[in-house]
Amino acid sequence: MNRQIIRQAFYKSLPVMAGYLVLGIGFGILLRNAGYGTVWAFAMSLFIYAGSMQYVGVGLISGGASILTTAITTFMVNARHLFYSISMIDRYKDAGIYKPYMIFALTDETYSLLCDGHTPDECDPNQYRFIVSLFDHCYWVTGSVLGSLLGSVLPFSTKGIEFSMTALFITSFTEQWITAKDHIPALSGLLGTAICLLIFGPEHFLIPAMLLITLILTILRSVEEKSL
Repeated sequence: MNRQIIRQAFYKSLPVMAGYLVLGIGFGILLRNAGYGTVWAFAMSLFIYAGSMQYVGVGLISGGASILTTAITTFMVNARHLFYSISMIDRYKDAGIYKPYMIFALTDETYSLLCDGHTPDECDPNQYRFIVSLFDHCYWVTGSVLGSLLGSVLPFSTKGIEFSMTALFITSFTEQWITAKDHIPALSGLLGTAICLLIFGPEHFLIPAMLLITLILTILRSVEEKSL
């Protein structure tokens, strides 16, 4: 693995670094205020590595939620990964020793960096994607630990801090909208989400929205292939 791959992967991951450090700090502060120290912040970010679920997890562990409740909540919050990870199967299938970690580290933001399939010409694709994923993971762990340490010495109000993950999702969507030439998938996602939000309400719309978006994109892909 040469320096060129590491350099290119670092440049690619810079937008995520800016978000993950801030969001990780927010998580660390929130966890510290719930009574859990730096070791917890480090371990959760290293082994769980699920930003929105970690924010939700603070309430679960501090509220004494049961294992069943935690399992169901985790599935509901992270179920979106089942849908967008399908598009990465072909790219990850020959990743060799990097594959298990790359699957584990495929977050929303890492996906937004790698979903276009582009890798620098001089880089091995699997090594490049592995290093991008590793950089993103390190940013999140670093931010979480920093937040926990700051929370132990400085007073912070955590009111509204949960919205930071929503803000990052909006940023990722905006980046994709600017860089992509075809906006039909994005518009399909917005429309499908709005329909499910109206039908199922804010507490239950996520899974139906993912299913509807997958169906729409599958139909659109079939139509496009037939027209070629």
